[in-house]
This record gives sequence, C-alpha cells and structure tokens, in this order.
Amino acid sequence: MTRTHTNPDDNRLVLGIESSCDETAAAVVRGGRTVLSNVIASQHDLHAEYRGVVPEIASRAHAERIDKVVKLALEHAQVNLSDIDAIAMGNRPGLIGSLLVGVSAAKALAFTLSRPLVGVDHVLSHLYAGFLHRTPSADQNASTDHSNLFPALGLVVSGGHSAIYRLSSPTSSLRLGTTRDDAIGEAYDKAAALMNLPFPGGPVVDKLAQAGGPDRFDLPVSRLEPNSLDFSFSGLKTALLYTLRGVPTQRGRGGTPALDPTDANIADLCAAFQHAAVKAVALKLERAMHQNPDCVTLFVGGGVSANSLLRSTLTDLCRQSGLTLKLPAMEFCLDNAAMIAGLGHQTLTTRNWQSDPLTTSASASST
Repeated sequence: MTRTHTNPDDNRLVLGIESSCDETAAAVVRGGRTVLSNVIASQHDLHAEYRGVVPEIASRAHAERIDKVVKLALEHAQVNLSDIDAIAMGNRPGLIGSLLVGVSAAKALAFTLSRPLVGVDHVLSHLYAGFLHRTPSADQNASTDHSNLFPALGLVVSGGHSAIYRLSSPTSSLRLGTTRDDAIGEAYDKAAALMNLPFPGGPVVDKLAQAGGPDRFDLPVSRLEPNSLDFSFSGLKTALLYTLRGVPTQRGRGGTPALDPTDANIADLCAAFQHAAVKAVALKLERAMHQNPDCVTLFVGGGVSANSLLRSTLTDLCRQSGLTLKLPAMEFCLDNAAMIAGLGHQTLTTRNWQSDPLTTSASASST
C-alpha cells in the first residue's frame, strides 16, 4: 500500500506512538499542533532499583502496556480509530527492543486501517515540542508558515542525547555537535546515584540545587576545543565523585577527606553540579550563535529542558542575543507521543511522503 500526500495546510488527526526508551506513549494531535490527548505510561518504578533503564525490562513493559495506552489516547481525545487520518511512530533512535514494540503496533494499525504511516526521528521530534499546545483556539491565530522562525538552532538535552543542530525547517536539520561521552541527563542520573539520591536524578538534583549554593564546590565546566560544539560531562561526573569520596594522599601529595553527606552539603553539591552542567551548555550555545549569526530562533527539547536553571539561563541568553526562544510546555519536555504526532504531521504535509507500513522499520540510531 502506497499513498502520496501533498496538502500543505490541513487539520488531519494524527495518532502518535512512542516507545524508544522507558515511556510507553500515545497521543492524538490535530493539525500538527493541538494536542487532544497525551497518554504516558512511565516505567520509572520498574527501573528505580537499578538506577538506570534495563533494556529487557523496558521492552517487556512496553509490550504489556502499548494496547491500553493507545486505547486511552483515543478515549481522552474522544475519537475513534476510524477518525484517525495518519499514524506517526518514533522509529529511531533508541533501544531496539523498545522501539520494535511501538513500531510493530503502529505498522499493524496503519496496515489494518489503510492509513498513511510515517517514521519520526525521536531526537528531532523533541525540537518540535515547542509548537505543541492544548488550546484549540490558539490555532486560529497561529500561522502554519514557520519560515520566519528559520534558520534556527536546536538544542536537545535528555537522558540519552545532548546535541546542537542547525535547522532550516522543522523537518530539515544538520547536527553541529553531540556528546562525546555521557548525555547531560545521564550525567544527572549518575550524579544522583553517587549522592544516594532517587532515580531519575534530574528532578531531584534540580530541586535540591535550588536550596544550595553553587560556589562552595569548584567543579569543572567542560569546554573542549576552541571551536567545538560537542559536549562532555564525564570530567564533571568524575570531579563530583572525588569531592564525595575524597582523594587519598599519593606520592607526597596531600589528599582531601570524604565529604560528610549532610543535607546542606548535598544541596550545595547539587547546586555546584547543576551550575557547571548548565554553564557548559550555555557556552556551547554561545559558540553556536557566533558561528551561525543568521539563525533567528533557538528550539529546545528533551527531558532536561524542564530544568529550572537551564530554562532561566536560556531565557536570558536569547534575550541578550535577540533570538526567539521556543521552549516546550513542561508536559512535553519528557518523552511523549504528541511530539511524534506533531512532527509526523509536519513531515506528511511538507513532503511528497511515500507511505509503506510493510517496509518501515526501527533503527537504534538516527539515519
């Protein structure tokens, strides 16, 4: 089955399905922007004792939950399957076992219903999340012409990805920099584990940091080569480890004692860690802005885009540089299917999209 779609401006209903990591999600979005439903079944309780995502556990949980999540998304949107005009799925990148669950469900629905199917890059869909909203009336005043927002820079900061992009449209991107080791969200999780804080670590560290002082501990801010837009958070993580455990005396050099893990000390350490991590991101964005002076917008997405210090820092940075800042609403920061449906709609309406659910597949990496 092959269908071609060229209508550049419509209000089609797109069912989005997302299962790239540890959230099973489905959503219904109208016209690429208005979110009618956004259902997410989190697995944080399943992975908490391991302080990280276990791929086998994740894929099994997706298989158990996917049918119910899709059903709830349709119910919350007050639509039937027959009302759906197209189906979008996050099919790259991610944990392959997890991806296959969502991809298989989406392919089965598209084939059975004879609906168009589009595979969406999960990472790039985070950058589309800033277009999403819950209020239908907002569409009446929103132009579907995004040209005044481009060229743009895009920043993805999540548990699995830290990257900067140059965007010429919502569906056309060039990656300018990525992480060389840990993604920023993963660094937050590992930092939390070192401090014996719960998983996921990002929200916990952010909350404690707001009660602490960032200047008490001197943690490194990664810069790498002068023109590099890549990220590195392994040095920050190691410095945090040594601050906590202390450094033994070696070859006549004086060591440092282990840190007493009082509430006040941990709060200060969280603040220092967060300050260093966010400053590293801001420095890279300043470089990207300098190297791409024609960019007029900064799109931001990913779970770490919910971080309070990052949001305020990026707001100040864009105000100073004159860029328009597109931050997602808090509910669209974490992995969700609304962003998949939104970017899927954009792909269907701006390209001569050839849909074939029998050959569309999952990929662990971006293409």
